[in-house]
Amino acid sequence: MIINKPMMKSRSKIIIVPIGDLDFFQINKLAGRLSEAFTSPVDIIQGAEPPEEAYSPARLQYFSSVMLGKMERLKANDKEKILAIVDEDLYIPTKPFVYAEADPYAGCALLSLYRLKQEFYGLPEDDKVVIERVKKEATALIGYLHLARYCRNPRCVMYHCNDMSDCDAKTDKFCDNCTRLLSGK
Repeated sequence: MIINKPMMKSRSKIIIVPIGDLDFFQINKLAGRLSEAFTSPVDIIQGAEPPEEAYSPARLQYFSSVMLGKMERLKANDKEKILAIVDEDLYIPTKPFVYAEADPYAGCALLSLYRLKQEFYGLPEDDKVVIERVKKEATALIGYLHLARYCRNPRCVMYHCNDMSDCDAKTDKFCDNCTRLLSGK
């Protein structure tokens, strides 16, 4: 069974940090979704440009861990969860690309829109598909910051996606088990 709203054992504020030139209307919609999913307040702070030192000219990508490391400095306290969103291609040295990276100990996550877009795969632009993918992946990242684990249920929003077909197949809801874990019951 899939459930929509877990009751968090302690309310933590979610901070969204847009990096680069992003659609503020879509970021605002995402903030509403995260607020509803986690029954937490969500703030959107003024974004920044991607850090130059994270860019690899050889790979034409940004090293996600460098970008993620800068996010922790934005936290006002340990209860805040930071979600940075960027429209650049990301990598870590052991993989050719990553959709996202999260550090549950720091309470920070980074999500790239780059490979969530249909155009990346040579398909026509489809904002509706992208918005659904962003909602799911952002929800999973914030969930991961709370749980420090993903779910094995392929329908649960907390399921770890290896490709876009995994993302498209899962729902934007928490399964019963993840709901219990998030609520501390």
